[in-house]
Amino acid sequence: MAGHSQFKNIMYRKGAQDKKRAKLFAKLAKEITVAAKMGLADPEYNPRLRAAIQAARAENMPKDNIERAIKKSTDQGGENYEEVRYEGFGVGGVGVIVETLTDNRNRTAGEVRAIFTKNGGNLGETGAVSFGFDRLGLVEYPADVATTDEMLEAAIEAGADDCQSGEELHELYCAPDALHEVSGELEKKFGEPRSARIVWKPQNTIELDDEKAETILKMLEALDDNDDVQQVYANFEMSDSVLEKMSA
Repeated sequence: MAGHSQFKNIMYRKGAQDKKRAKLFAKLAKEITVAAKMGLADPEYNPRLRAAIQAARAENMPKDNIERAIKKSTDQGGENYEEVRYEGFGVGGVGVIVETLTDNRNRTAGEVRAIFTKNGGNLGETGAVSFGFDRLGLVEYPADVATTDEMLEAAIEAGADDCQSGEELHELYCAPDALHEVSGELEKKFGEPRSARIVWKPQNTIELDDEKAETILKMLEALDDNDDVQQVYANFEMSDSVLEKMSA
């Protein structure tokens, strides 16, 4: 998650511009609607919907927006979205996984391919990249909710497999099918998490020089800016100097 986490940090530090915020809310609403349509409209009995609502709350999405997105799942004649995953390579051989929710597969495929090509990358077949990533459940808490030792102890008791604590976040990993249970146990102790979702975590990362790192970051930003793209994962590391430059 290193490259992806650093990218998200950059976006966060740049500040939430109105346009970015509106686009983010639209993506969060789409996930809420799809999650509610696939299961019950009650988050208590729908883990995916619960996770989608938690992610929306973490970004301070208004309650009315959340309720409207849930209601939209029952509307007759509404859009039908399908989940499509794209895998490809950026400069330096960096593996990139792009998860989308789309109502037009051909449009989304064309747009994602164009972003890869424009930034020196290329799309691959399904499985070309994901074999180098682990599919895991991830629960995130702000760093100030507990010390590193307290979170590690809680992670073990909750049944998590790994706990990584940094300056901004505690990241707890578990098997995908254990996410709901692990998240529930942690919530009893620390309250609602910042997010609880299924992610792709790279088994190994590629260290990039500054020029290639900037190119990858531009590609990830373009992907993140696409309306159909929900999540992007990449297996790269970069220097602090690039991080500071892109955060400026």
